[in-house]
Amino acid sequence: MPKKVNRVLLGLSGLVLLAVGGGVLATGLGMSVPSWWPFDGRDDVLLSKADRMRWRGEGWWWPVVIAVLAVLVLLALWWLLTQLRRHRLAEVLVDSRDGEGAVLRGRALEHALAGEAQTLDGVERAHVTLTGRREAPKARVALLLAPHAEPAETLSGLTHGALAQGRDSAGLDSLPAEVRLREVKHGARRVS
Repeated sequence: MPKKVNRVLLGLSGLVLLAVGGGVLATGLGMSVPSWWPFDGRDDVLLSKADRMRWRGEGWWWPVVIAVLAVLVLLALWWLLTQLRRHRLAEVLVDSRDGEGAVLRGRALEHALAGEAQTLDGVERAHVTLTGRREAPKARVALLLAPHAEPAETLSGLTHGALAQGRDSAGLDSLPAEVRLREVKHGARRVS
């Protein structure tokens, strides 16, 4: 889940919980609340007896309530699992040709790829993140290009240079990559 969507959902849910909790607390303490607020006194209940008994006789009511609550629980569990999931690859499995294999730290390969990418002409800064599975990693590369950089040449140099060397040195069959190119902010050149 994108970070922005996650932050917006967390912010909205926090604001709703804060507003409802504050309103219930204010009502319970006997403070004045707006006229549209559903509770108006210390002895007021969330659902009156008539509200609780209204749909009890209907055959569809309880299955719908249980289904809605089950969907809400599943959505909350999915959201929790996406928060706990690692977005970075911690290690890469390297085939050492002896049948056992070796493990390479993901950060080490990321730093090596980024360092090699920064040596390319026109690259101001490079950032590499490994994702995927440890047997089949994928690279996300973000390059910040200087004003004089040629994007096609830089991309070709990255593909045939840093990514190919990283793939070969780690003994991987392939290293798919998503490359994002951005340019350094600079002022217009004056010609006289």
